[in-house]
Amino acid sequence: MNKIIKLTALCLLMISASSCKKFLDIEPVGRVIPTTAEDFRALLNSGYAGFAEHKAYLALRTDELVLNEYAQDAPAFRDMYKWNDAAPDAASFQYPYIDFYKSIFYTNSVIADIETRAGKTAETAQIKGESYLLRAYNHFELLNVYAKPFNLNTAATDRGVAIALGIDLEANYKPATIAAVYAQIFSDIAAGQALLNVENYPSGTNYRFTKRAAFAFLARVHEFRGEWAEALKASQDALALGDQLEDLNAVTGVVLPNHYQSKESIMAMEETINSSVNGVAYVSPHLISTYDQLNDKRFALYFSKSGSRYVGKKGASDALKVSFRNGELYLIQAEAALQSDNLNLALSSLMALKAKRLTPAYYATEQTRISALNKADLLKEILNERERELALEGHRWYDLRRYGQPTLTHETDGQVYTLEHNDPRYTVRFPKDAIQNNPNLQ
Repeated sequence: MNKIIKLTALCLLMISASSCKKFLDIEPVGRVIPTTAEDFRALLNSGYAGFAEHKAYLALRTDELVLNEYAQDAPAFRDMYKWNDAAPDAASFQYPYIDFYKSIFYTNSVIADIETRAGKTAETAQIKGESYLLRAYNHFELLNVYAKPFNLNTAATDRGVAIALGIDLEANYKPATIAAVYAQIFSDIAAGQALLNVENYPSGTNYRFTKRAAFAFLARVHEFRGEWAEALKASQDALALGDQLEDLNAVTGVVLPNHYQSKESIMAMEETINSSVNGVAYVSPHLISTYDQLNDKRFALYFSKSGSRYVGKKGASDALKVSFRNGELYLIQAEAALQSDNLNLALSSLMALKAKRLTPAYYATEQTRISALNKADLLKEILNERERELALEGHRWYDLRRYGQPTLTHETDGQVYTLEHNDPRYTVRFPKDAIQNNPNLQ
């Protein structure tokens, strides 16, 4: 596990501090000129290690968590919990923004120089391919935090985020449209896939992009855009390279599905619930109520009792890192198949996952019930299963945005706060510091 958490840090930002400030307030930490594949691997590792820890904070905006107002650090997270992005308290923690672009800079440096300095080999191709994928993933996450959900009819005019390519910090970086950002994401995914030559990395180095991870990422992108035929194909391409699931009914050897050593792990880069959020929040009664506590084997693995409340067991650990895993792919396959009117495949994908999560007797009951559902109700079941299966893994905020943007309420300090249906706050505002450093974000 040390390999996955002790990523070597090198910096190739050979530019002035003033130029950095002009772009995104990124300060250079030294000057290193990589010349070998090993040097560029270390450089890219810095991009992986510096990827933003934003999903834990997004979870506070959902119906998954309840803020513990008596926790020492609660004041730093209260504004997130209240969806107060417009005028947060000075003590409030800001959503990550600069971290995404720091990670992007490492990828840009690798893409620009690896072949001229380290040559064209299978190893350098893999490293360059990973860099394209990591750059795409950074832009994808930025877009889905700081821009509206994708709408085909308005994407060409809806404001997105700044696209950062290359290392020219003198450029005038303005947010591009959502359509333009997605075009760049697809371009980078394609460029990366053309270079990748590793299907799977072993545990310990599986924080990196691979052929399998690229397909999983592509499936998620198409899912978010409602491109169901493409999402179905990409999910099937990924599962063709490895489709195992953790069998939670096994007598021994059971690990959390989001553990980096899980047999269903595809890419284990992100700690989706970090220790900071884990220390200030309980699991919401709503999320607890979605499980059959006796017959759903996930319940005891995912949660533990803390007095009269529950706390999550899926994060705040170096071992519990996940970006893509097979459980999600089965659900993307189910959702995409259903939306493509292939109800048989949707049902079989959903039940294949449930077979590994529920007690045999309960599974049989569920199979009978779910097999009788119509299309609309089967979609609800798949989305409910996403909520249960992927709990506290960073998916819930995005799913709420994709499907209906429902009304949510949070209570803290004796007051009730409401996120209304289709509330503009379903899109997070650019942080104050980011706007101060780049007025184009106003």
